[in-house]
Amino acid sequence: MKPLLAILDDYQGVALSCADFDSLRAHFDIRVYQRAFADEQETVAELGDAEVLVAMRERTRLSRSVLECLPKLRYIVTTGMRNAAIDMAAAAERGILVSGTGMSKHAAGELTWALVMAAARHIPAEVAGMRSGGWQSTVGTELNGRTLGIVGLGHIGTQVARYGQAFGMTVQAWSPNLDADRAAALNVAAVPKDKLFAESDVVSLHLVLSERTRGVVGAHDLALLGPTGLLVNTSRGPLVEEAALVEALSNGVLGAAALDVYDIEPLPASHPLRTLPNVVATPHIGFVTDKSYGVAYPQAVEDIQAWLAGAPIRLL
Repeated sequence: MKPLLAILDDYQGVALSCADFDSLRAHFDIRVYQRAFADEQETVAELGDAEVLVAMRERTRLSRSVLECLPKLRYIVTTGMRNAAIDMAAAAERGILVSGTGMSKHAAGELTWALVMAAARHIPAEVAGMRSGGWQSTVGTELNGRTLGIVGLGHIGTQVARYGQAFGMTVQAWSPNLDADRAAALNVAAVPKDKLFAESDVVSLHLVLSERTRGVVGAHDLALLGPTGLLVNTSRGPLVEEAALVEALSNGVLGAAALDVYDIEPLPASHPLRTLPNVVATPHIGFVTDKSYGVAYPQAVEDIQAWLAGAPIRLL
């Protein structure tokens, strides 16, 4: 019996068609999972025989307690070059190597702008109205002449800033370590956090989640953004205090939110962010594109082939 290679969370069922996993069948039995595991117990029960895992971003949490219950596991490939869902210290202690892959550099920024436009022009509501036989029912918000606030002016934040400028928006930015000179070179004003939330019409979050940035947006910030403001989050759910966000959206303190990420993913079916009328919600699809998968899965195969040859690549 050959060792098991498990491909995790292939929600769309496309992994095997995106890369030559067949080239690995001489070495492994390959098992593909198309759904998220319910909890750590199910994760361990399903993956107990796995020698190699291919993880799609952070969909499955590979915590210390999980890794300690996978005695045969020797190698993990994660799509992308960062995965906060893998306990890297625990993996190292158990001699489990972890490699990454490339991903598209444009997918998340494009999705961010799609959400901005969808929320500003009430596209989900108008599409739903058309499908039910109705006609126009909302008044949209033009972006030209408005102010866009960027929280985190890294690669994706810079991309979104340029989209805003292309739409005629004034762009300002804040982050804990913002380089004011770099912001100025991008024609972006570096401002204090309170000023950004108070004076922006749209605020888009683009920070890496860490202990320093967890809950960086709270009730005070949402109140400053106000009843006509739009908060966009395509980075990580826990950047925002979720309970404060739900309350602000429910009582009119915040005008609207456009979200692709959540504290718990998949988002529970009964969660209010699924049904609040002033929320445009997508199921963490910022990186889910043909180009992203077309890079990530083939490089995952390359990683495994290199590991089998005793010369692992793209180690994290």
